[in-house]
Amino acid sequence: MSRRNTAKKRKITPDPIYKSKLISMLTVRILKDGKKAIAQKLIYQAMDIIENKTKKNALEILEKAIRNATPLVEVKARRIGGSTYQVPMEVRAYRGTNLALRWITKFAKQRAGKSMTIKLANEIIDASNENGNTIRKREETHRMAEANKAFAHYRY
Repeated sequence: MSRRNTAKKRKITPDPIYKSKLISMLTVRILKDGKKAIAQKLIYQAMDIIENKTKKNALEILEKAIRNATPLVEVKARRIGGSTYQVPMEVRAYRGTNLALRWITKFAKQRAGKSMTIKLANEIIDASNENGNTIRKREETHRMAEANKAFAHYRY
């Protein structure tokens, strides 16, 4: 991280089909070797699977899944007087969304199954129903913050 100046925040362009910034953010998380078209195709196929399985709007289910997976607090390592403390901190909205998307893609990749489209669709459906590995990760993050609440006064 540069000490001179802060990085400029890039403007996110919405995806071409759903006109959603969330889907373009998800595309970036799934992206491999700069092959954006493949990542977009994968996401659109997963959205079709979600619509077929749930008989609801796929974009609403994705938004609900991200809302459910977004953490409110996290712990950050803070070095004070020679010892390191895990200090609970509130998560800003943008970082929370990023964490949720990162966890959804990570646990979708780890799932057992053949194609990434099915794994991603199932992970999103699970997150929208408040179960699955993504939600477990959020709960674990909240538990860590709760356990280290005693160090909250070290917040900067």
